[in-house]
Amino acid sequence: MSRILIVEDDRAIAEIERDYLELNGFQVDIAKDGNAGYEKSMSGKYDLILLDLMLPGMDGFTLCQKCREKLDIPILMVTARQEDVDKIRGLGMGADDYIEKPFSPSVLVARVKANLQQYERLTGKGSHSQVITVGDITIDTSSHRVSVKGSEVKLKNKEYELLLFLVYHMDQVFDKETLYENIWGMDAMGDNATVAVHINRLRMKIEEDPANPKHIQTVWGAGYRFSK
Repeated sequence: MSRILIVEDDRAIAEIERDYLELNGFQVDIAKDGNAGYEKSMSGKYDLILLDLMLPGMDGFTLCQKCREKLDIPILMVTARQEDVDKIRGLGMGADDYIEKPFSPSVLVARVKANLQQYERLTGKGSHSQVITVGDITIDTSSHRVSVKGSEVKLKNKEYELLLFLVYHMDQVFDKETLYENIWGMDAMGDNATVAVHINRLRMKIEEDPANPKHIQTVWGAGYRFSK
């Protein structure tokens, strides 16, 4: 049974989230501020964190960044903010996905399940080991390690999943909506910021010249493709 940590200072929202997740078979704990959330998250007993951005004590952005330094589990931001800059900032701090308030409980549960399933898949549970080499990039799917020119690069969960998907579909062009549906496991719902942020972060880590990428290429008006 997967265990979820909710970090939310609004008691009513936290209890609604908890109740629906428990009805769907999850074990749930609640932290009411950023500092308590960080302390609980460091116990290592959670499979996913639901993180509000506006928190007393330590804010959600800082908490996300600190958690990501120690943990590789999925982190989902829950935010009432609509601006892309806040979403991009949160994703840049290491969040895997975000849910906008107000949201329906069914969307919350679906997002949690999708991110957990993706995490289990990318960490290799029940899969066979495979080493993939494309040019100067090597991917070891058993250890979730990626190397460029022999030096290991640290990828976050969704960065790794996105790279693996593109490599498996070499030279095929995918728009942002299709990438979102395949990597995040949900309909894109018209939001492209998540994919763009992860593409840019991947380029910074695996491309010799991120401004003129060799591997992850933009096909203007169509999407992205991975080339040797």
